[in-house]
Amino acid sequence: MQGFLRTDGRKGIRNHVVVAYLVECAHHVARAIVGPLEDDGVQLIGFPGCYPSEYAEGMMRQLCTHPNVGAVLLVSLGCEEFNRAALQDYIAASGRPVSLMVIQENGGTTSTVERGRDWVRQALRQIGDVPRTNVHLSDLVIGTECGGSDGTSGITANPSIGNAVDRIVDAGGTALFEELGELFGCEEHMAGRAATPELGSAIKDAMAKATAHYMDLDHGSFGGGNVTGGLSTVEEKSIGAYAKSGTRPIDGLLKPGVLPPKPGLYLMDMVSDGPVRFGYPNINDTATIVEMIACGCHAILFSTGRGSVVGSAIAPVIKVCANPKTYERMASDMDVNAGRILKGEATIADTGAEIVAQIEALAAGQPSKSEALGHQEFILTYKTFEPLGPSCLPV
Repeated sequence: MQGFLRTDGRKGIRNHVVVAYLVECAHHVARAIVGPLEDDGVQLIGFPGCYPSEYAEGMMRQLCTHPNVGAVLLVSLGCEEFNRAALQDYIAASGRPVSLMVIQENGGTTSTVERGRDWVRQALRQIGDVPRTNVHLSDLVIGTECGGSDGTSGITANPSIGNAVDRIVDAGGTALFEELGELFGCEEHMAGRAATPELGSAIKDAMAKATAHYMDLDHGSFGGGNVTGGLSTVEEKSIGAYAKSGTRPIDGLLKPGVLPPKPGLYLMDMVSDGPVRFGYPNINDTATIVEMIACGCHAILFSTGRGSVVGSAIAPVIKVCANPKTYERMASDMDVNAGRILKGEATIADTGAEIVAQIEALAAGQPSKSEALGHQEFILTYKTFEPLGPSCLPV
């Protein structure tokens, strides 16, 4: 596997140019810049809010300096409160080519689009010289996600992903799981796997926060599609979601945008700290995928029984289909058919090994199904997080 060596020592498996809008008013212009250049690996991300957000600015710093990103074009309207100069300086300090287009200063839509496309084409040529390097499983950070779950998810795809997570951790790599809105009832199990008693307490505190947060919202991560797909309760869904974490010790608790300090298995706390302010803590699957990518994930393992088609900007998504009937209908969107387990054609260990092989192929340059189809889903909203305590990270 040949990747891209970054100045901070991390290794990317892609070399994207990212076009990032800094307010919704600049979204159309940024999209127009990207439009004819998508096939060249140009990706669109952005933050829609006009008012300042420490969370969003931190997320954008991590996303724009992700190891899969080679260069960045920032697109600003001009009167939003996002600190665009600070973000530009942060990206430049990482050694990446970066430019800022301010629509109000560039003469409007047409001229900004033209100038933006010219700069992106130049950046694509420039990042072709990024040094290549060998990549191993031990270099990778892999995230896990559920979406469109049904009654088969927790007995085929999710434990298969858990098996793959064990293999990644055993190889010296790093894996993340999250979905605190689905892990109710698993608190003691997770605390029992924590590397230290202090971390176990921190995990239980995070779950207590999540419980209170969802009760305040009168909303949880359990929908009608889950019910019609054969799941009875959020507790049943919780067991399936937990299976994605595998069986290895949990080495730390992260928050969005915090990089794992060493290899191992981490739980990501994606529920806002403090009172409910803006929207839901997990408005859709893409939101938490973005947060895991901001934690450095090179790729995402995505379990689905009903048949989600979403991918992601920056980090490719590998779809692990839980239901054999869904796989038959949607094979062009699915990378791994874990439904074979139900037919007695494969074991969980077989499918776990297949998932790892897919990761290795991805790192060698082969696109995932969603990537080949051009999926670039991305969403970033307002949240609030307090700094992590010392008990959350491994010594």
